Amino acid sequence: MAKGDAKSKVIDVLNKARADELAAIMQYMSQHYALADADYGVVAAPVKLIAIDEMRHAEMLAERIFELGGVPVSEPSQKTKKSQSIDEAMDYDVNLEEKAIEDYNEFVQVCLEAKDSISAKLMEVIMAEEQVHLNYFQNVDRHIRELGPAYMAQITGGAPDAAAPAKGFVAQQKQP
Repeated sequence: MAKGDAKSKVIDVLNKARADELAAIMQYMSQHYALADADYGVVAAPVKLIAIDEMRHAEMLAERIFELGGVPVSEPSQKTKKSQSIDEAMDYDVNLEEKAIEDYNEFVQVCLEAKDSISAKLMEVIMAEEQVHLNYFQNVDRHIRELGPAYMAQITGGAPDAAAPAKGFVAQQKQP
């Protein structure tokens, strides 16, 4: 693979990842507002923090794209799915995060084949944070399915605003 062709492939996967992150930002912020409005503030607050993580990911990807001489995309990869119930939202988010991890694994390989270990490392860092998001969404989803109304009653109420510095969900968890 020619050096220019390899760099172009890396920029392409970085932009694909960025478009997916932009879609996740919009999806999670939409869910944050809807969940807060439905009085599920206990779930809405972490979803907001996860959206902030995705914003940071999109920015990190854009910076790397610029470093490589590319132009970051500014359009999300998909439209926001609105008007989801809490159980629909959590199931949807589990699927989004599973797909993100699957994609990042492929993107790492493209970067390594192009001998771009810096971009590969960036993808690995983001992928580790996506795993933290996935764990959260799976946990809430499992509780909704297994505990049903008892869990739903427990999570009703609570502050819908994270009221925390814009550190994001992963930073709040003090994990990678």
